Amino acid sequence: MTTKMQPMAALLTALGVVACNDTQAPNPPFQLVISGGNGQNWYFNNPLPTPLSVTALDVDGSPVSGVVVTWAVTSGSGSGDVNPKQSTTNANGIATTIDSIGTSTLQNVSATFTGLAGPVSFTETATTPPTSVAVDVKDNFFDKASVVVQVNGTVTWTFVGAVGHTVTFNSPGGPDSGTQQIGGTFGPVTFTTVGTQSYHCKVHQQYGMTGTVTVVH
Repeated sequence: MTTKMQPMAALLTALGVVACNDTQAPNPPFQLVISGGNGQNWYFNNPLPTPLSVTALDVDGSPVSGVVVTWAVTSGSGSGDVNPKQSTTNANGIATTIDSIGTSTLQNVSATFTGLAGPVSFTETATTPPTSVAVDVKDNFFDKASVVVQVNGTVTWTFVGAVGHTVTFNSPGGPDSGTQQIGGTFGPVTFTTVGTQSYHCKVHQQYGMTGTVTVVH
């Protein structure tokens, strides 16, 4: 039995063209561009709050996935390092790492891949975290809603609003000022655990009256 070819298939066969369902292979990576985390100012011996991020692009400027990016601290001292030291770009061509800044005021981190003409460089700066912080409790907002303090440091809240407010931490059994009027203070409260803790005003939480305390090394 003879099977008739479709006209187009017959034409392609006659021209020696072989049909193929494979898609075109992506172009190789050509360059890296910084896509996040550069220029952060944080605190000695602590991981930066925002990951370092790069995007691998081909010659047409399209993102390339599956590229192994190598990260390294190129200047700085002490405990400064990156984790992981290698990461692979995702479907959007993006690779990330976490930079822990050391004891130097200035730290540089490079990112590269095999065949790249030259690495891209991130610059970070560091200072000593405060050991005590003051927050004003105003009407329906905390002035310095997000603060950072060194572990075993203190935070003090001063009530300057015209109506009553609270400083109530979200964790069960956490610090709670109770409702206080203008002129009152709460604290100093000592923070002994590294991490971020959230709090709110029980009277005005519905207005977004919230805050955080981030404790660092």
